[in-house]
Amino acid sequence: MSTSADDLQAREPGKNKAVGTHAELIHGSPVYIDAKASKDAELPNAENKDDAEKLADSRDTSNPVSRTPSEHQDGGDDGQIIVSFTEHDRTSPFNWPRSKKLYVVFTGMAMVINSTLGSALPSGATGVVAEYFDVHQQELLVLPVSIYLIGYILGPLIFAPLSESYGRKIVMICTFVMFTIFVMATALSPNFASLIIFRLMAGIGASTPVSVIGGIYADIYNNQRARGVAITAFMAGTTWGPLLGPLISGFVSVGVSWRWVYWIELIIVGCTWPFLLFMPETYGPVILRQRAKKMREDTGNSKILAPTELEKQDLWQLVTVVLTRPIRMFLFEAIVFCSSLYLALEYGIFYIFFQAFNPIFAGTYGFNPGEVGMAFIPIGVGSVIAGGIYLWWDDCVFKAREKSTPPAWSQKEEFIRLPLACLAGPLLVSAKH
Repeated sequence: MSTSADDLQAREPGKNKAVGTHAELIHGSPVYIDAKASKDAELPNAENKDDAEKLADSRDTSNPVSRTPSEHQDGGDDGQIIVSFTEHDRTSPFNWPRSKKLYVVFTGMAMVINSTLGSALPSGATGVVAEYFDVHQQELLVLPVSIYLIGYILGPLIFAPLSESYGRKIVMICTFVMFTIFVMATALSPNFASLIIFRLMAGIGASTPVSVIGGIYADIYNNQRARGVAITAFMAGTTWGPLLGPLISGFVSVGVSWRWVYWIELIIVGCTWPFLLFMPETYGPVILRQRAKKMREDTGNSKILAPTELEKQDLWQLVTVVLTRPIRMFLFEAIVFCSSLYLALEYGIFYIFFQAFNPIFAGTYGFNPGEVGMAFIPIGVGSVIAGGIYLWWDDCVFKAREKSTPPAWSQKEEFIRLPLACLAGPLLVSAKH
């Protein structure tokens, strides 16, 4: 008989036979096992030796949805019950219906476009802002864009790790509130200094979608191909958002006012808010924590816990472990370090365009600000073509792996994406000259 975590609500605390337990799955049903039991101990409800061996081995693996206690964490002799997702649990983000997942994907893209649109929005209004505030030093006029990107650096160091402790949705909402407030403040800036400060704060608030949306998509898609398509859409949003910025600001700042550039951005933000508010939480451990809390309230059994509630959680752990995790990964993980340097170079070159196009196309070819904004459209077309190439290559990899004798390269994760990099590298260099 299959038993779900919700069935625990009917159990009386005194009837729980497991001691110091954590949840494991056998044939889709949770089995509550002594957290300190040895691998050779008899495993309840295991129908054969193979099930027992698989269950014992599973203790040494990392579960992406629900982490079990580590060896030094003692469940105790007080009959703790640790909730987990069953194989076909509809509350697990992996098992959500397609429509719900697509809603999350769409909301994530809307959030990313809001964030990246704001990054390049001032570039088409540089001349108008310079005249309005009587600021003509070129090193100051690049600040509305560059200071926003400083926020992109600072924000993820805090918000990305917090999203894995408190959940994606609450972090997204809090930072989007911050972003909304400072977009409005930017539109009302009384002087150039305040505009720069407000842009910095808006950039910090806008950094969360860029750093967290990828994690949200990983929360809902455990299938590599489906996750790849979602990430492709996400990357298209990160490209098209900045490209729309100078196009909007180029026409609006000249035809109406530079302040209306930010009012239009605020209108777009307002249209995104309902989608964010109705987006469900996607992070599995947080969903389990919410479930455990509800079960404790319904049953009165204080021994029902989520896996994350077995971990030490205090301010010191937050500061020294959670918030330092991105820095430690950057410094001590070679792949993270090298990838970050490459992306830093990419973003640096990409955003240089927003300052270089205006003097080139306006000064040399006599384009007006709106026409300069249109010069960015070919970059967006290139990103669409690149997305198509990525999806085609993903299909090639899938077919290679499905062969009766798959080629060796298709079995090595580090080789799968290498041909795409070999294609993109020379194109990148040639495009800059």
